[in-house]
Amino acid sequence: MRRIQLTPRADWQAKVEQQGLIFHTEEDRPYWFESACYEFTESETDALEIATNELHKMCIQAVEHVITNRRYAEFGIPPHAIPAIEITWEADPPSLYGRFDLVYDGNWPPKMLEYNADTPTSLLEAAVIQWKWLEEISPSSDQFNSIWEGLVDEWTWLKENKKLNGVLVHFGHCGTVEDEMTVAVLRDTAQEAGIPGKALLMEELGFDERRCRFIDLENIDIHTIFKLYPWEWMMNEGYAQQCLQTLGKTQWIEPIWKMILSNKALLAILWELFPNSPYLVPAYLDSPRSLNQWVKKPILGREGANVTINGLESSGGEYGNGGFVYQEYIPITPFDGAHPVLGSWVIGTESRGIGIRETDNLITDNLARFVPHRISA
Repeated sequence: MRRIQLTPRADWQAKVEQQGLIFHTEEDRPYWFESACYEFTESETDALEIATNELHKMCIQAVEHVITNRRYAEFGIPPHAIPAIEITWEADPPSLYGRFDLVYDGNWPPKMLEYNADTPTSLLEAAVIQWKWLEEISPSSDQFNSIWEGLVDEWTWLKENKKLNGVLVHFGHCGTVEDEMTVAVLRDTAQEAGIPGKALLMEELGFDERRCRFIDLENIDIHTIFKLYPWEWMMNEGYAQQCLQTLGKTQWIEPIWKMILSNKALLAILWELFPNSPYLVPAYLDSPRSLNQWVKKPILGREGANVTINGLESSGGEYGNGGFVYQEYIPITPFDGAHPVLGSWVIGTESRGIGIRETDNLITDNLARFVPHRISA
């Protein structure tokens, strides 16, 4: 694994905009960063695929453990959500995708930092933009990236096996540019699988009290909805009770049991269950315990907010009321002074590719750059 400096394409902004990446620059700094790329050997990407598949299996076993032993309080899950979590876990409704954040430098096994299993973003960049970049810049190279194909395959499987409620899938989001880009990929891949879709803002959700059904602005029943909106936020909305009461009528992707899988308290459960895994690092909920260097993370935090690396770095933010997890600090090997975190995508239950974000700081925050990658010939 190495970082190679490159000369950006002269018209890269126009090209990525044509491919849907409108949000390519922030505060005069490129978010999409093609002044460099990361290069891997095939054996290194094989190692990432194996690690991702194994981590996902362990995470599913950890969810089963939490539900069986009713360890919901450690996750800050409200009591009124628990019956729905247990019902959907047993019913096994559609679960589309997730993204592990891994630290890796090619010299030792990938290590899990967290699992964004409910509302992961940077999907367009990983699935489309870096692939188009590869086709133009390095057409003889390959890339660890079948994310688009994986989504089409998963939508197709759900359709053919009649796992979706109704014919039309709604796609709900908050209206930010990043959310719109992510939802566009999901809608386009669903359409390629022959599934019609319709976008709406989460604030546009309606509810027909007489028929006890969610509806959109045109009074069309919502049978299946992908929502790019965290379940912990939904449980604080005015429609939370209707969500819980209508699970048989309205199918939510991702399902509510992912309140466990997307919660960083999972890190401590994983370490408790699988302390010998080469892909995990020690993590605890009550305190750092015997850790010499540790990272303190809010269990419901996002985008690197409210993270503290003891004695080294900290970030501000508005998270932390739900509690914290303490994870052993694993130094991220710098490449040309940059610290990369690998987002490893799971579609359905399978590893399908990576996207890389890097920062000059130790904490990967919302100003991190997205850098493309390739596999050496």
